[in-house]
Amino acid sequence: MAVEPISIREMEKQTDDIYESVVVMSKRARQINSNRFMEQAIKDAEEFEMGVLDEVPEETSENYEEETKSTTQAMEEFLKGDLKWREISEEDD
Repeated sequence: MAVEPISIREMEKQTDDIYESVVVMSKRARQINSNRFMEQAIKDAEEFEMGVLDEVPEETSENYEEETKSTTQAMEEFLKGDLKWREISEEDD
């Protein structure tokens, strides 16, 4: 599943600054990756009680589940208007 090109005009519907659009989408993609990593770590911790000399079991392809790429998901959320963000000014620090 590849990332498809999108029109700059579509991004401008959400914000006039193209750089702001890219930053918002990239931060959301990182957030999605982080959430997926944490969910997997919690799932792995619940599944295995390991002793000192235990080996980590290998994962088989049967358990593999393909997910939407985080960048694709972030772009879709941005273009639909599902993402909310705010600018932090120097006064807010």
